[in-house]
This record gives sequence, C-alpha cells and structure tokens, in this order.
Amino acid sequence: MISQEFMLVSMLGVLFISLLSGYPVAFTISGVSLLFAFLGAALNVFDMSFVSAFPNRIYGIMTNDLLISVPLFVFMGVMLQKSKIAEELIESMGILMQNVRSGLTISVTLVGALLAASTGIVGATVVTMGLLSLPTMLKQGYSPKLATGTICAAGTLGQIIPPSIVLILLSDQISASYQQAQLALGNFSPDSVSVTDLFFGALIPGLCLVFMYIFWQIINSYLNPSSIPKKKKILAENINALYLNIFKALIPPLVLIISVLGSILAGLATPTESAGVGALGAILLAYLKKQLSFKVFKQVVQDTAKTTSMVFIILVGAALFSLVFRGYGGDEIVAHFLTNIEGGVVVSIIITMTAIFILGFFLEVFEIIYVVVPIIGPAILMMGVDPLWFGIMIAINLQTSFLTPPFGFALFYLRGVAPPSVKTTQIYYGAIPFVIIQLLMLFILWHFPALATYLPEIIYN
Repeated sequence: MISQEFMLVSMLGVLFISLLSGYPVAFTISGVSLLFAFLGAALNVFDMSFVSAFPNRIYGIMTNDLLISVPLFVFMGVMLQKSKIAEELIESMGILMQNVRSGLTISVTLVGALLAASTGIVGATVVTMGLLSLPTMLKQGYSPKLATGTICAAGTLGQIIPPSIVLILLSDQISASYQQAQLALGNFSPDSVSVTDLFFGALIPGLCLVFMYIFWQIINSYLNPSSIPKKKKILAENINALYLNIFKALIPPLVLIISVLGSILAGLATPTESAGVGALGAILLAYLKKQLSFKVFKQVVQDTAKTTSMVFIILVGAALFSLVFRGYGGDEIVAHFLTNIEGGVVVSIIITMTAIFILGFFLEVFEIIYVVVPIIGPAILMMGVDPLWFGIMIAINLQTSFLTPPFGFALFYLRGVAPPSVKTTQIYYGAIPFVIIQLLMLFILWHFPALATYLPEIIYN
C-alpha cells in the first residue's frame, strides 16, 4: 500500500521538476497540489476535507489589510522609475565622486540604497541602473566584472532595506508561522510579528551591507588598481552648480523616504496607509518633473497589475499547497525531523538556511516565502528562536540568492540590458565577491542577533 510519506516526497519531486520546466509558477504550484490531492483521495491516503478549507484561505488573503500595501508599493516603484529620479541621482553622484578612488561604484551603491528605500523593487532597480550607469562605468574604464557586480549588488538592497515588498510578504508568513508554533506549545494568545518589526529589524543589517559593499570597493581599488580608472579633478567653477544639481536630485527621494518610511517607523501610519501616501507622492514627483502623461500612467498601471497579479496568484497557489502538504502530514514530519536532529536548534537553523540558499538558485523569492517558510517556520520557531531575528536571517539569505550564479535573478535582469561586449561570465564573476559579503553578513547576524533585535526593542520600550 502506498504511504503518505511516499506521496509527499513524490509531490515535492514533481513540484520541483515542474518549476524547473519554466511553466508559470502560480499554476504549477496549485496544479501539482490539486493533482496529488485527488490522487491521494483515490488511494485513500488523503482526506479531501483539508482542501475544503481552501475557500477560507482565499478569503483570508482577500481580507488581509497588510497585503493591500503590495500593489501600492509596486505602483510607487514603477512610477519613480518613469520619473527619472534614478537617472539624476546617478549622474550627480557620479560627478561628485569622480575624484574619489572607485567613486562611481560607491555612487552606484549609495544610489541603490536610496532607490531601495524609495521603491523596494529589485528588478526595476537593477534594470534602471544597468541602463544608466553601466555604459558610463565601462566608458570611464571600470572593469566589466566590478561594474556589473556593483550594479547587481546595489539593486538587491531593495530586498532588505525597508520599505521592502519582500519584508512585507515575509512578515505575513513569519507571523503566521510564529502563531502556529505558539499555539502548538499551548500559548493561545501569542504576540504577532508585524511588518513594522521587520522594518526596524532590517535597518541596521541593511546599512551594514551598504557599508561592507563600499569597504570592499575601496579595498579592491588598492588590491586591483587596473579595475578602476584614474582619478579626475573637478573644475572649481563647476562645484557650486554641481552641489545645486545634487541637492535637487536628492530632495525628491529623501522627501518620499521620510514620508513613507518615517511615518511607518514613527507609528503615524500603517504600512498600507504609508504605501498610499507613497503612491500619491510618486505621482506628484512625476508630474513636477514633467514626466507624467496618460501613456506613462497607463504603462505604470499595467506593470503594477502584472506584478501584483503574479504575487497574489502565487500566494493563492501556495495556500492550496500548504493545505495538501499538511493533509499528508508534512508539517509533522518536518517538525519531528528538525526537533529531533542531533545538534538541536543550531543544526536545524543551519540546515534551514542552507536549504533556502540552495533553493534560491532555482526558485523566485515569492515562491520560497509562500511555499518553504510555512513548512519550516513553525518547526524552527517552536524551538524558541526569535521570530524577528529568524525573519531577517531569511531576508538576507533570500537577497543572496538574487546574486548567486548561475540562476540569480539580478544577474538575469542585468544580462538583459548589458551591452553585448559584456560577457555573461563577467557578470557571474563580478557578483561572487558580493555574494561572499552577504554570506559574511549572515554569519555576523548569526553571532550578533542584536543587530536585528536591538532597534525594535529600543523603539518599543
């Protein structure tokens, strides 16, 4: 007789192979789950009552106020991309830093951090900076490896620096996993992990990553001087005009960051309310820069609808998958494996982080958040692991997967806009130092969890 364990392993194997086939992820997850639900029911190893809870799951997604912020933040990011804020920032910062060693790479990193705090969309940031800064960096004499690696790494900062869509979605799943773990432990009134908690917790690690990127770029300029151009002097008569242009370029994104992120962190508005303010602010900035037209607005709405639809269809499919997975007893198997493994919580977290890192080679971030986190999250959090620290560790791990060859999505985004003279292998080699930096940040956060937990504790106290 076929066992539940055999069906569970078969379902995971078919799902993984199907995801690699290139078929749309959302329909793959839901289709494979439904197929194995019917197959298991026919073989009397699955109870279809688990699937009957699916409409309630969909209703829960529809009534989740937090998820309303996702399309608003996506809209804000796409609109800012059209308003050419990134173009002005890169041009002004590049000129200002041209008399500094590896100045343009430092400028791209700083602009990437600002765009991350303004938009939180990795793909848009990588493509925008690839189109605007990569030709300039190559023309000035920066090596293709250094230039492409810097752009990809700076673009992925949108994963960890709030307001990040990844953090918003991750907070929803971490909160659900934590409540499930607490209920299993007998705590029937558990605290929730809010998106504001993750925003506070991600600030210091995100800024540390920016500092570590810049530190590496400076070190590299001495270790490998041939990878950067010679310094140039800024003419004195141009300095005042340059400062004025930088001031004009910096004010719009800073105002938007303060209004959106500041209102969330200060407790003046919920993430959804702040996302609405950000979307309206992005429209006003595009209007003031004379970049707003019906054609542009139509493109922004269409791009927002496509991205949002993709996210929510994956979420619906993942909800069905989690029900079928639980119907086969998968949650109990994972919890038993992780809680009884030799080495306890330390080895369990190492296995979890390694699995997420490897899955990041093949799966998108949203798939990992919606499919993997609900499976492993409750088991890990039942061991007494801080959910905030665990969430930030996952966020940095997922950010690393964006850069890891050969399937890092940031590398694909840049390959799509890079000139033919830049080889794919150069993009891969350029990303490796930044992957190492992110793994180092993961190691540091492991040994110093206060980097993620200190700021939320101070704010709430």
